[in-house]
Amino acid sequence: MGHGGAYVHEVSPAVDARRRTIVDVPWTWLRQVHGDDVVTVRSPGDGAGTKADAAVTDRAGCAVAVLTADCAPIALLSREGVVGAVHAGWRGLVGGVVERAVERARQLGAHQLRAALGPCIHPECYEFGAADLDTVAARLGDGVRGITARGTRALDVPAAVRAALHAAGVTDVDDVNVCTACSDDYFSWRARAEQGRQALVVWRD
Repeated sequence: MGHGGAYVHEVSPAVDARRRTIVDVPWTWLRQVHGDDVVTVRSPGDGAGTKADAAVTDRAGCAVAVLTADCAPIALLSREGVVGAVHAGWRGLVGGVVERAVERARQLGAHQLRAALGPCIHPECYEFGAADLDTVAARLGDGVRGITARGTRALDVPAAVRAALHAAGVTDVDDVNVCTACSDDYFSWRARAEQGRQALVVWRD
């Protein structure tokens, strides 16, 4: 996870160079639309620019990446060598992007999947409308309901991610437990209206 810059294709040479120090292969970036489409990557850089919110691959030399600020970045990993990256906002969670990414990974041969949840907004900072919260809860259970630091209604994004993963049969979940809105070390649109984004990149050697 690193600071990926403000945009996928419009970055300074310094940002591009910083990305390349992480893994020096073409990355598969997505045009994220808060949907449930998943790209299967067959070669380095394959599928770059596709409108989707997750990418998976079973091929060596492929790097899949998502950009997030307050949404949830999720890495999928398997002993069989299948990996994936998922961008999950509340609409994507309701739409089933997590479950679809897990399903696609299994189609590529993953049997023992585990997940890692990166920095995202936490309920103490995420006041949420009643109707939308009911929509998420109807899809993922009442465990997604939270309370902000001010005592108002909130969405618990990490709980929603875990619920979606568990529904898909993934119970081994690591969570870095960092709130993007609380931490000055990460970009947050909701807390600070920042244009920058974190990058989560997963790859096969």
